[in-house]
Amino acid sequence: MIDISHIHPMLVHFPIALLIAGFFSDVLGLFVKKEFFTRAGFYLLILGTLGAIAAVITGHMAGDGIESGSLKQAVEVHEDAGTLTLWLALITSAFRIVLVWLEKYRGILKAAALVLFLATVLSVARTGYYGGELVYKHAAGVEFSLGNN
Repeated sequence: MIDISHIHPMLVHFPIALLIAGFFSDVLGLFVKKEFFTRAGFYLLILGTLGAIAAVITGHMAGDGIESGSLKQAVEVHEDAGTLTLWLALITSAFRIVLVWLEKYRGILKAAALVLFLATVLSVARTGYYGGELVYKHAAGVEFSLGNN
């Protein structure tokens, strides 16, 4: 059976990839003036946000039981960054859904949506950096073998 703490690392790469790809698809749509890229950016944003929900939930579950020390502090920094990323993704998605629904995704509103999306992507990068520190600096989730197999 899979340990619950292993679910987060399996899921976390989806929102990272989907949100970053969605942002670049949106930017590409600006330059090439193709609806396909704008629409793809929209759907990738929504899917990435759903993935972020799963990543935050499983991340909180994976962090349960860490009570003190430098690992606890590092986990809290990563969790706070993840929560901020989730809120940014939710706000960006909601704003974009409203703009698409009202057929107002243009001009200054489109620029505002892209700025929000950029903030989300930068927050994803920040959260990923702290997640990498958990693994590579604090060995979180790493099982050590002393060769006693």
